[in-house]
Amino acid sequence: MAKRVLGELCSEALPDEHRLDTAVHIKHLQAGDCLFSAEEQHPNVYFIRNGMIKMVYETMDGNAWIKAFSEEGKFFASLMALEPGGKTSFSTYAVCDTTVEQLPYKVLIELANSHPVWQKVLRRAFEIYGFKKETREKELLTLSPEERYVRFIKDREELAGRLTDRDIASYIRVTPVALCRIKRRVRDMGTLIYCIDDRGENHEN
Repeated sequence: MAKRVLGELCSEALPDEHRLDTAVHIKHLQAGDCLFSAEEQHPNVYFIRNGMIKMVYETMDGNAWIKAFSEEGKFFASLMALEPGGKTSFSTYAVCDTTVEQLPYKVLIELANSHPVWQKVLRRAFEIYGFKKETREKELLTLSPEERYVRFIKDREELAGRLTDRDIASYIRVTPVALCRIKRRVRDMGTLIYCIDDRGENHEN
């Protein structure tokens, strides 16, 4: 998976890509398992073979807000943990049974130091991360919770269908009760929505 995903970031052949074969470690997680917690040293890039990971900021008062999801064919990392001596800034949990490939970031740096093509791969990866981060920040700062919900359902309908209401509420930064009200208003406006219960079952309203 790591080789395929990284290869898609560049139109050129990747030299020494065989190094990934021995560097990658496979991790199998059950639903709810923690991949890593905040304030840990995990200088790795993770690639999703199957399943889904949610990235969570946990506050001192006990709240937990989801910053992002990563599903099959996607990759993620805590950028702060990639710095020398750095630590993760968020925690990660499996939304469902999930298999990930863990690749030490130092391997990518070594490849980039040896081959310009790998420099292009890393640059493109950071561009994708930056675009997603900027888009996410814009939505949180400029859209109402209701608008964020409608945008999420419209843009990522398939992903939303795999999530509980609790996770969707956490992602758009509202309480589960507030999300119920939002869904009711959206439904009353004639918008097609789905009611997703805590068992992950879809019920079309």
